[in-house]
Amino acid sequence: MNSATELAHGGLEASARIPFEELRRRAQALAPVLRARAEDTERNRRVPRETIDEVRAAELFKLMKPARFGGFEYGFSELVEINFELARGCGSSAWCVSLGIVHQWLLALFPIEAQEDVWANPDAILSGSYAPAGKTSAAEGGYMVSGKWSFTSNCDNTEWYLLGVTFPQAIEGARPDAGFIIVPREQTTIEDDWHTVGLSGTGSKSVLIKDAVFVPAHRRITFAEASSNNPPGAKVHTNPLYKIPLLAGLPVCICTPALGMVQGALDDFVDWIGTRTTRGAVAGGGARMAEFPQVQSRIAEAAAAVDAAKLLLLRDTRDVEQDAANGTPISVEKRIRNRRDQAYAVRLSTQGATALFEAVGGAGLQMSNSVQRAWRDVHAVGRHISLNWDAVSTMYGQHALGLEPRGQY
Repeated sequence: MNSATELAHGGLEASARIPFEELRRRAQALAPVLRARAEDTERNRRVPRETIDEVRAAELFKLMKPARFGGFEYGFSELVEINFELARGCGSSAWCVSLGIVHQWLLALFPIEAQEDVWANPDAILSGSYAPAGKTSAAEGGYMVSGKWSFTSNCDNTEWYLLGVTFPQAIEGARPDAGFIIVPREQTTIEDDWHTVGLSGTGSKSVLIKDAVFVPAHRRITFAEASSNNPPGAKVHTNPLYKIPLLAGLPVCICTPALGMVQGALDDFVDWIGTRTTRGAVAGGGARMAEFPQVQSRIAEAAAAVDAAKLLLLRDTRDVEQDAANGTPISVEKRIRNRRDQAYAVRLSTQGATALFEAVGGAGLQMSNSVQRAWRDVHAVGRHISLNWDAVSTMYGQHALGLEPRGQY
């Protein structure tokens, strides 16, 4: 792996930085462990704490963390690969781990004082809910914040929350700034409201702050700052990784698990279908399903969908990493292209998952079957607003037609 951010890394002694191939091997070793827990993870509607502890022990949460705080400073290209391996085992677990990894990167964009607050515990990770649902008011030295934030994945297993808010107007008549604040878990409560048809194991419950709490000003970042090519954290972290605009990279963390889910379902489907014979009825009994041309075709379709999606995402991440390493601001054109490809990768993944599910037969309806779980989970990924094809594709079309893009990029 030779991403631009890896080549630019210079803040950590070579002996302390674990080679990426070793981290990938650790992710591969975890995949069957996650697969064995996948049904229970879904049934319990959360990732078990032991999974988070094992990922921490494998040092995967250090992937994108700044060297200054003991991290490895790998980039989004490496995140694609790690997500892919973990999601072959359990999509919900990979989703949560991926967010835990990328929030280490996002925290590094904040002022250094916020980073010091969180990483006073070097093992700390963050959950997040990005929609600006919180209510804020100005207070001396910061803000008073309250509200309810839905879809806070993995909130049961993290020490801090990164929450979307709208900040008070700095100037009379100015447009309020949207952005994020960071609060410790003990200042919040969790509402157990996550009962879903897909991604059930992510535990994406709501986080509440009923009575307003104080958040110091250094624990905030605006969306504009995070998208600026030069956020506050870039003043202390020299790796160009921390100058990549928010949405040019971050959605990779939630679209790449979809690819691994399909690959895991494909692996299981091939193993399973190779020993299956029909039981009779219309087709007649005793026919080997592996001999059916339509089954063979569905395998090819799913494999091609995964390959195409992964190639797109790796091209895009390496491109913006190289621009950042060269000191070139990431252009609007590339940002919108990346947003298109992030959503299209999930669209391809849903096509691949559907191809397999339509060939799996009645036995595939069992809740223990990995193909039906991947089919539900991948379709759930596609419902995420950041990856919804109808929303993101129109933004790209608007830009291509010379219109003002309506959306976030």
